[in-house]
Amino acid sequence: MQIPNTPRLQLSLMTLDDGALLFELDQDERVMHFLTGGIKTTQEQINTVMLPRLAQYLNPSRGWGLWKVHALDCDANDQHRLSGEYLGWILVRPMHFFTQAQPYNLELGWRFKHVSWGKGYATEAAKAVMDVVSEPDEVTHVSAIAVEDNLASIAIMKKLGMTFQHKSIHRDPLGDTEAVFYQKAV
Repeated sequence: MQIPNTPRLQLSLMTLDDGALLFELDQDERVMHFLTGGIKTTQEQINTVMLPRLAQYLNPSRGWGLWKVHALDCDANDQHRLSGEYLGWILVRPMHFFTQAQPYNLELGWRFKHVSWGKGYATEAAKAVMDVVSEPDEVTHVSAIAVEDNLASIAIMKKLGMTFQHKSIHRDPLGDTEAVFYQKAV
């Protein structure tokens, strides 16, 4: 499966050889704030947790995995030059993959470098990915979760057309988290 470039972004599916990009992104406490309380991910965690988890749901023909996002050009008014820079990723996998996978309901998630925040890149990339991965007939919904205080992620969910479903515990082998669940029928 391919995701077409957007006017500002190039998207390609990560491979298990992209651990350096995962590590790079997770070295900013601001990026990790709502995930780990600001604790940076170690290279060992990338190698022993993140990459093995990615290997479990990576399915290029269905578009499941982490879509790496690179900037195609930079805004002349932006103080940071982003042209060609790796900005982050968009997650696609069946909702509740590690507990009770729902292949008809795809979970979208995102993690982006702080330098790209507030510029619409996450929404632009997530929409491009959502539009393609939700095309197969068996996909009926797209969903996303976040901790309730992560207002920026919730704003992206709303911009993608998702609506609040409920607040509950998100079960995961790495630890359970109280989260808000948003969803859109496709």
